Amino acid sequence: MKALEWHRYLHEQRRRFGKVVFAVSELSNVSGSSLRTLNVTLGRLQKQGVIVRYAQGLYGLPNAVTSVQLLPYLDSAAYITAASALSALNLITQIPSEIVCFTNRRSGRPRVRVTPVGRFVFVYVPASVYAHPKRGELVGCAQALCDYAFLMRRRGVDPLGQLTFRNLDRIDKAEMERHLLRYPTSTRKSVMNICAANAQNA
Repeated sequence: MKALEWHRYLHEQRRRFGKVVFAVSELSNVSGSSLRTLNVTLGRLQKQGVIVRYAQGLYGLPNAVTSVQLLPYLDSAAYITAASALSALNLITQIPSEIVCFTNRRSGRPRVRVTPVGRFVFVYVPASVYAHPKRGELVGCAQALCDYAFLMRRRGVDPLGQLTFRNLDRIDKAEMERHLLRYPTSTRKSVMNICAANAQNA
């Protein structure tokens, strides 16, 4: 396949199926070429700006893949949470430099994965804290705040002094209470302190 044919194929997959991430094995089947030949082709397509290598063995259109879309390919058990989710949900003013993901997998995989969409940091958490969203890879407001407080306490850092919070009144109190039952007492206290401080500053 020539560069134009690859361009058309990738855009067609995105338009028709919303597919933006492709494994090398998929691309090999499409092209009908060996993995060795395909790797040479992919190198050329990257130089031409037709395709981007998002992770080992994973490719897609330039600027077409988000962290949420890429994450399942890096770790299907992981989800985006803590400060990363708080930022995405407009609950803090800062934009974190890393994408924090909680996972229940202990593995030999790298804890940090640097990709074109950002620096993923995978944090193993106990079963009591781990709670993958029913839909998607991004947690909701209440869980994001609880996970953030839990992570900061684990790192020995005061959760209240690290970020500037906003819009916390959007968090459903009943949902927050349900989530807090899964965390240590120290996390619960930190979350309450954050909410109280935010209410005073509102």
